[in-house]
Amino acid sequence: MMRVVSQKLGAALRGAIMPSRVHFGAASQLRMMSSGPEETDEEFDARYVAYFSRPDIDGWEIRKAMNTLVGLDLVPEPKIIIAALHACRRVNDYALTTRFLEALKMRCETNAALYPYIIKEIKPTMDELGISTPEDLGYDKPELALKSVFDM
Repeated sequence: MMRVVSQKLGAALRGAIMPSRVHFGAASQLRMMSSGPEETDEEFDARYVAYFSRPDIDGWEIRKAMNTLVGLDLVPEPKIIIAALHACRRVNDYALTTRFLEALKMRCETNAALYPYIIKEIKPTMDELGISTPEDLGYDKPELALKSVFDM
């Protein structure tokens, strides 16, 4: 008796979870991965500025958001960078500001004019917060670099 009930229940659940006949037209409409609403550039910027501006943000959340930003195929707007620098100073993590600026410099390698533009835009905020650029700290060249033998 128990075996018959379990077989009937299993068949009913299988039918509810996995339909026996799949129509390819309907299935392709259900599986469209990019059919969601698209985010505009202004909404993207506002979302990240609001995320970095939260008063209860901690260092892990800042690192996670920065890794996400660096992983995307874009260079963030200066207002996002300014909000991130303020968040780093709120949690008193100066090293994170330097690493973030280094990552931005690497993202700007394809367009040589982009990094000086970003530094020019965020320089007042950097001066206000007491943050130096990686170039000012000497991180743009190796510490123990020797003169090239071809230059001697």
